Amino acid sequence: MHKHALWLLALACLVEAPAQADDIGFKQTTLVDAGSDRPLDVAILYPAASGGTADLVGDTPAWAGLAVARGATPTPGLHPLVVLSHGFGGTWRNQLWLADQLARRGYVVAAPNHPGTTAFDRSPRQAARLSERPRDLSRAIDAVMADPAIAGSIDASRIAAVGHSLGGWTVMAIAGARFDERQLLEDCKSEASPIACNVYDELGVEKTAGAAALLGADLADKRVKAVVSLDLGLARGFTAGSLAAVHIPVLVVGAGVEVGARSAKLESGYLANHLPQDTSRYLEIADAAHFTFMQICKPGARALIEAETPGDGVVCDDGGGRDRATIHRDTAEVITGFLDTALNIQQPLR
Repeated sequence: MHKHALWLLALACLVEAPAQADDIGFKQTTLVDAGSDRPLDVAILYPAASGGTADLVGDTPAWAGLAVARGATPTPGLHPLVVLSHGFGGTWRNQLWLADQLARRGYVVAAPNHPGTTAFDRSPRQAARLSERPRDLSRAIDAVMADPAIAGSIDASRIAAVGHSLGGWTVMAIAGARFDERQLLEDCKSEASPIACNVYDELGVEKTAGAAALLGADLADKRVKAVVSLDLGLARGFTAGSLAAVHIPVLVVGAGVEVGARSAKLESGYLANHLPQDTSRYLEIADAAHFTFMQICKPGARALIEAETPGDGVVCDDGGGRDRATIHRDTAEVITGFLDTALNIQQPLR
């Protein structure tokens, strides 16, 4: 994804206000595990009962933010959990549009910034540790489940993962797909999916036997009962056999508008061709581009981003059909419906 300073949050005035019935609670925490050199900044959104401080998170000169009740008291009862994984060079802010809709349906959403592949941490050493990305999601699950004070009590039988771009790769790995670097590199020789190959090169994945073993290991978290992939990359490195063995429900969403040489049919379509047909669903959105699944660009944002980092204005480009807000609304409806069914949620949660 993209490298520009416009990811920085604009300052907002904080106003004390009681949470309303449809407020979204918001908290941030940093996970520092003993012996780990990978601190994890995690944003948590959840259904709010009361209290909190009115805030606008994720708002910048280029990107629309989300109104939340920071520090609000979570609603009582058990809640399903979604862990949300951003793409290469992104942040947890990228899919606030989806986190908002999930929280309004009663889900708790935990979204980490993945060290090394987030706009706020581009450490080459951390980026090279691609196998840590699925573990980041597992750490977020551990933290939210261990402390109900964060976002309320979590239903351990109803946990899902959603990811965009490299985040889509991340959630497929946590679902049990196994990555074979040799397979990907061989595929790259055909130049079938050059953007994915370029991203893999930029990641600088460690070229050692030990690193290859870690990346090809089983990175599944058995607590995750369903996953959603949004226009993923690096799919062609997953082995056909491991995809066929993924036993949990999977929704694969592809962007129908090609950006450069990025093709949904070669990446998301690869998953659809190899996942079990009875537990997976493939949806290609004809008027969505790869970056449509990021936040809404404000008026003038494309020119602003392009001036900051030439070439990055493409993050505001869609397919010329519906506007991004409409695609977000319709896509969120599909995703929440899929998760409600996959997790056996049969009634309103709030």
